[in-house]
Amino acid sequence: MTLYLVRHPRPDVAPGLCYGASDVPVPEAELARVHATLVERGLHDLPVYASPLQRCALLAERLAPGRVTFDARLAEMDFGAWELRPWSAIPRADVDAWTADLLHYRPGGAENVLDVARRVHAFVDDLRVPAALVVCHAGTIRLLAALHGGAPLEQAALHAARTPHRIGYGDVVMLKD
Repeated sequence: MTLYLVRHPRPDVAPGLCYGASDVPVPEAELARVHATLVERGLHDLPVYASPLQRCALLAERLAPGRVTFDARLAEMDFGAWELRPWSAIPRADVDAWTADLLHYRPGGAENVLDVARRVHAFVDDLRVPAALVVCHAGTIRLLAALHGGAPLEQAALHAARTPHRIGYGDVVMLKD
């Protein structure tokens, strides 16, 4: 199976804001930029799966009108009470508690990394196509890449959480068996 993982376009949020599961808007110009790049690469002809959050959904629908399979398992991590707060306003002790237990700590009282890894893994287990385009989030892409290596779930989740991401908005990461 070959997966083309696309990070959503840059959303319209203030720098330094925690916005994991929040449904934030995307500027039209940014949406058009990423769409044009993907069409140029010929990736719009594949089956398309996407997170239902609008920063992914709008791009997916533009790429494959009426042919998108939306799947909540592809959504970014839910940071609960941290959502839409500046990272600088989140108590340092809370951030330190999360970094001390990346797998099990629930930032903002919501999901932990292991929860997200389980749902992303379930998505991959259910996928039955030779190739697909998946429009999702940096955290989801990191998990998909870590799981692709065949490591046990907890090890893959920890690897994804510890690896700094350098996935730009609209970037494509290809995973191939």
